Amino acid sequence: MQHSTFRGGVHPRGMKELSRDKRIQYHIPKGDLVFPLSQHIGKPAIPVVKKNDPVLAGQIIAKADGFVSANIISSCSGKVKAIEARMTSAGVMAQCIVIENDGKFTPMEGIGVECDYTTLSAAEIIQRVQAAGIVGLGGAGFPTHVKLSPKNPEEIDYIIANGAECEPYITCDDQLMRNRPEWIAGGIRVLLHLFPNAKGVIAIEDNKPEAIAAMEQAISGDSRISVLPLVTKFPQGGERNLVHAVTGRKMASTDLPANLGCIVDNVTTLTAIYRAVCFNEPLMEKGFTVTGEAVKEPGNFLIKIGTNVGELLEACGGFREEPKKVLLGGPMMGMAITDLNIPIAKSYNALTCLVDDPVEQAEDQMTACIRCGRCARVCPIGLVPQMMQEAAERKDYKRYERLHGTDCIACGSCTFICPAKRPLTQLFKLTKSAILAQRRKEAAK
Repeated sequence: MQHSTFRGGVHPRGMKELSRDKRIQYHIPKGDLVFPLSQHIGKPAIPVVKKNDPVLAGQIIAKADGFVSANIISSCSGKVKAIEARMTSAGVMAQCIVIENDGKFTPMEGIGVECDYTTLSAAEIIQRVQAAGIVGLGGAGFPTHVKLSPKNPEEIDYIIANGAECEPYITCDDQLMRNRPEWIAGGIRVLLHLFPNAKGVIAIEDNKPEAIAAMEQAISGDSRISVLPLVTKFPQGGERNLVHAVTGRKMASTDLPANLGCIVDNVTTLTAIYRAVCFNEPLMEKGFTVTGEAVKEPGNFLIKIGTNVGELLEACGGFREEPKKVLLGGPMMGMAITDLNIPIAKSYNALTCLVDDPVEQAEDQMTACIRCGRCARVCPIGLVPQMMQEAAERKDYKRYERLHGTDCIACGSCTFICPAKRPLTQLFKLTKSAILAQRRKEAAK
């Protein structure tokens, strides 16, 4: 436990003060709820309802299409209004199931029925997680039942709860740990039952003292679980960085945490596991922060998945002033959006509304690369962005791959630190997409 950070990283302004002390509250949606069929890594789910069908809260409305896929669950009761293409958080039109919300949230029979997880087998626990449609809720969207099915489960010796929440502005995980620590502790205990050779570590950045204290209280007397304060640094919450900070083990780019004996889950995902396994509650809600200097009343919420972004912003009083940029997520890894009439999917955890546009400002100040090497010093996975940039700009994809450019996690650290204001992360995202498209084209020949 002597490790508490990782190589590289940056220290952007946290801006957590806007919402960190805003107690998490339930938001009850009033309008239609919209459920994209692809809210996870893997194949989109397949609808099992049709227009005008009645639905209940907790009902499966689209089934996973294969092992690496995930069920979609209705978070309200009402009827199917449409199955059609809608604008999604990814900025593209995609097939969605639209539910006309009746405002009653009538649950399916059996939801909320308590279960003693210690009476369940490993297969039964994983089946409950899979049926609940749980995916990684920290941003990746990887189906959780797949993560909980490693090749050699007896070799798992760490369950790591990711409470780092290193992205600036976002505070919903902090509030969840402070106000619902028993849910998170319960999720860890379920996984420790699943992996009896493991111990649990709750990893939290040291700028969250209240969360650290709350989680320590929740696990008091449990010798298999500990809390590890981490150095506050971005991107501390990345899986590779977190595994190294907690265990000292180094992940290769081709590794999964399970290859190093670790299962890593975000604290919100652990909450979903606890509620699914112990109370038969499928994934219907998650934590979400609405923040930024442009928001009148920033806050933290438990929201129904499928809630309209614009409706949630209205619950915060709307804009204090017109934002220059609106992001789903935070300023380092978030996605800029131009339309608030989109649904909140499983893997998004914040709406950040900025009065200034740092990308626009950087474009005005951009110069040629000065070869200072700062980008390489802060890269958390040891890449050399300066050389990657040169290869990417020449579209020399073979050289880019030799430089391991496709391993880039798009954390934004290189762009943040660059004194020449080069748009490195944006360039690397485009290059990776072009390489993957080229590979698909060659595979189809």
